[in-house]
Formats: sequence, C-alpha cells, structure tokens
Amino acid sequence: MRRTASTVVVLPGPVPAEVLAAVGRSMNVTLIRPDDTAGDNGDGLEAAAGALRRAGRSASPYALVAADPLAAVAAGWQAMWDVSRPEGPASFEQEAAEALAAWRSGRFELPDYYLVLGPLGPLNPSGSPGSLGPGEPGDRGPDFYLGPVRSARPHRVAFVAATEPAQQAAGVLAALGSLRHGPWWPGLDEVIETARTFYPGRLAGGIGPKTDRKGSGWAAAGKGDEMGKPDFSPLR
Repeated sequence: MRRTASTVVVLPGPVPAEVLAAVGRSMNVTLIRPDDTAGDNGDGLEAAAGALRRAGRSASPYALVAADPLAAVAAGWQAMWDVSRPEGPASFEQEAAEALAAWRSGRFELPDYYLVLGPLGPLNPSGSPGSLGPGEPGDRGPDFYLGPVRSARPHRVAFVAATEPAQQAAGVLAALGSLRHGPWWPGLDEVIETARTFYPGRLAGGIGPKTDRKGSGWAAAGKGDEMGKPDFSPLR
C-alpha cells in the first residue's frame, strides 16, 4: 500500500496539452511529467516509473502523473482485441513480463487511482502523452483500464466523459474531489491474470461515479481517504 502525503493519480493514454496546462495551474495539484530523456531512449516504462517515484515525494494533496508504467501492457492487451489487425497475445505477454519484473524489483508500484479521459485515441506505448485520435467513448474499443483494471478494483478507476479540453480539465478537477474509498490494489500479477481472462464484452454498465464542476464527494465533505491522508477539493 502506498504511504505518501499526496494522493497519486495517473492519467493514462494521450492527454491534450491544454488539459495538462489547466490542471497544472490548480493550487492543490502537482503535475508530474515523465523524464523526456528516458523516453527518448525507448524506455517508456522507466520514464513512467520515475514519474511515479517523483509523485510519491510530492507534498501537494494530489499528484497527477501524465505517464503509466503499464502503458505498453495496455496497448498490447487492446491490440489483442483489435479485429482489424489481430495480433494474438505475444506482445501483451512480453510487455506484461517486463512490467511484472519492474514491479517485483520495486521500480514502481501502482498509483492510488487511474483517471481515464474520454474520448481517447490509441495508446502511446511509450507511456507519455500523445496526440488524441478520433473516436467517441462508445467506439473507443476495448479499454485496458476501464476493463480488466477496473474489474480488479472498481473504486480505483475513474472516468471523465468529456470531449473538449476545457470540459476535460474541469472534469479532471471535479473527479479528483470525488474519488471514492475502496480496497487497495491486488498484486500486479493478479491484475495481469485478470487481463488474461477478461473478455471485453463483460464491461459493466456505468463507467464510474458522475462528477460535477463543484467537486462533490469525499473531498467536498472534508473527508480523507482510507490511508488517513487529507482530501482537499482542487477547485477550492
């Protein structure tokens, strides 16, 4: 279980620069970007893991990380279900093995929460934000985070259903103030095993809690999370 002053939240996949800039201006949010040097060397996992480690040292109420060590795993899983160019499980298994080795060696641990923006384009396997692709939430295809990851711990994956950058930024801030209590993650090996056996047709109705622009929820009620950390609405 993560023991840090900040609630660490990962924004997986490509995120518009306008959204990151707007969210980064919030006084209660520290925006953590991956080290470009590591990403340029082709080690997106290490760049994202380094960003998570820096987030763990943040003193802000929320540390928002624009990278994910599981990005390549997610891309491999989603490629398995791409009917236009089925690739089989080889890529997913290779990326999963690398991520598991890094996790077991202590190079990273899972964040407190994942916050998924919609609509999104294809994932960038490097783990860093990329350009948005076309699509709406209904035709985004199988989603690793809203599928097997959310299945493993529903309360630790939130979703912002917005299309314009301004709406997405407001949705991110509102969602941060509405994150729900829930058990900590199982081991990453269990999450990967869930992904192996998860069929995208099992996606449950209701992506997550609805949020409003006032940041209602635990933060607005002045409550902390299950680890006793203060929970401040980033909109205040």
